[in-house]
Amino acid sequence: MSAQDPLPDSFAARAAIECALSAQQAGRLDEAESQFRLVLQRSPDHPDALHHLGILLSQKGRPDEAVALVRKSLDLVPDASGWHNNLGNLLAAQGRNAEAAQTFIAALQIDSEDPVVWNNLGAVLLREDQLEESGTAFENALFLDPRFEDALINLGHVQTRQGKSEEAAHSYCSAYVLRPSSDKPKKMLGTAYYTLGRIGEAAEIYHSWLQEEPDNPIARHLWASCSGHDVPIRASDAYLETHFDNTARDFDANLLRDLAYCIPERVGLALTKLAVPANSLRVLDAGCGTGLCGPHLAPFSRNMVGVDLSGKSLALAGEKGHYTELVKGEVVAYLSAAVARFDLVAAADTFIYFGDLTPFLMAAAGALGDAGLLMASVEECRSGFKLNPSGRYSHSREYVETAFIAAGFELLSITAVDIRFELGKPVAGLFVVARKAGVGALSLIDDFSS
Repeated sequence: MSAQDPLPDSFAARAAIECALSAQQAGRLDEAESQFRLVLQRSPDHPDALHHLGILLSQKGRPDEAVALVRKSLDLVPDASGWHNNLGNLLAAQGRNAEAAQTFIAALQIDSEDPVVWNNLGAVLLREDQLEESGTAFENALFLDPRFEDALINLGHVQTRQGKSEEAAHSYCSAYVLRPSSDKPKKMLGTAYYTLGRIGEAAEIYHSWLQEEPDNPIARHLWASCSGHDVPIRASDAYLETHFDNTARDFDANLLRDLAYCIPERVGLALTKLAVPANSLRVLDAGCGTGLCGPHLAPFSRNMVGVDLSGKSLALAGEKGHYTELVKGEVVAYLSAAVARFDLVAAADTFIYFGDLTPFLMAAAGALGDAGLLMASVEECRSGFKLNPSGRYSHSREYVETAFIAAGFELLSITAVDIRFELGKPVAGLFVVARKAGVGALSLIDDFSS
């Protein structure tokens, strides 16, 4: 934050200032102050001594004196852009944002190619809620230095406040990966690379993590999702249990508040459209998680079972008070043993952890009684099914239709729906309502969205 000596000076004064700066850098502030003042006794208008003494006094908690001395140094050397930047920082530290902004602008009028000053200007403009102007300042800083971490983070703050979630995520992730280091969690690094579309680098991070922890199910699943190697036909029990135990505490807030997750409401709306009587169904919430579907299923159920692999999620589901029974277990195994026990199986975002849906659908058909309903959501892809870099599976409409019919279901409705938002962009999916086949003629319900 210091500038080169703007004026020629005597050897003795220069030597004294060098000693003072060394003492200041070493934290010997009283010694440094004495040296600066000694120079000023001999030369009261020495600009370097005035300026650096002002910076030192700010360190000693004397901001008004500091500003006065730095202003005086700039009266003597008005073209020292670095000194204008230092004054701007002093003013910003006092919350004098408008004055600080003008001072940073003065610095840029002298040297417009200093990314630090652009970043500082953006920071004080952001404090004053001047979002467009601050964003421009940060963009200018990044044009001059694309690897300027603070400017990337600050630009992310602006974009967040502007509601530009995708752009903000890109800025934050770009900052996060600038200096990959051993102290950064591998999952976070991999997610940052994946968010930036740098899938190969994400795969490298996950592979490194897997080499360090060969038995870690998160590392194994995410490496497969980004590398395409050893892709499982469905997410492992260990992955699901570990992942959802880790995310249970913040799961509801993340999905409902941050990601605008809509499937639980869709389930309730579909049951209303079908005119299902109140308190009439034996319900299985398959992969119930923290129980987000519970309040939407409860009005139609006479008893309701929730099954999930995550014990921590089940504990939160139990606190909501909607379930007759909560079972910790793998859902296909549970369905296979529950012959004709249920009238409705709800699988809200459960299929996104299955590639091949056939085992689940066959088991669900066996667990449902006559005319039993199955409601499920999937993320949509163009053909077949695939494991995405997100770690979630997606399925095509054609695959879903074929798989349901082959398992003995008649399709009442397949509705296109934005399941959630991710990085500000909708995640396209399908909401499926089906009934166990062989129970008479059925009408296709065109849309459950209204």
